[in-house]
Amino acid sequence: MTVFDAATPAERRKLFADAITAHRERDSAFLTIEAETDPDDLAPWVQVSQDRINTDCTDDELDRLKDILGEFPSFTIDEVTRPEEADGTNVRIVGRGDTNRIAQFVDRAFVDAFDLSEEYRAWVVEI
Repeated sequence: MTVFDAATPAERRKLFADAITAHRERDSAFLTIEAETDPDDLAPWVQVSQDRINTDCTDDELDRLKDILGEFPSFTIDEVTRPEEADGTNVRIVGRGDTNRIAQFVDRAFVDAFDLSEEYRAWVVEI
């Protein structure tokens, strides 16, 4: 991979698909994608590990994430963890599909679940 960030829907989905492909080819433990936010805000992130998608979210973000899952029938919530010492929820999703379908889901999660603009910048921060 030579590009590690993107800011338009088409560029982000290509970036995510390329990163997922690199992750699978390298047989790495996971890949992490972060959205760029204001310095004072906690950046939303998504990790992909084979057919698993992992993220932390608020209860409102989780509700919106569940709405998105209705459009991706081969994606289901596998586990929800609410640690007592944390102010959020960790969600693990099984996302069976090709790299493009997973990339679409990840992009929709950032825009719709995390309520980011269509022009948000995403970074692949670890493969």
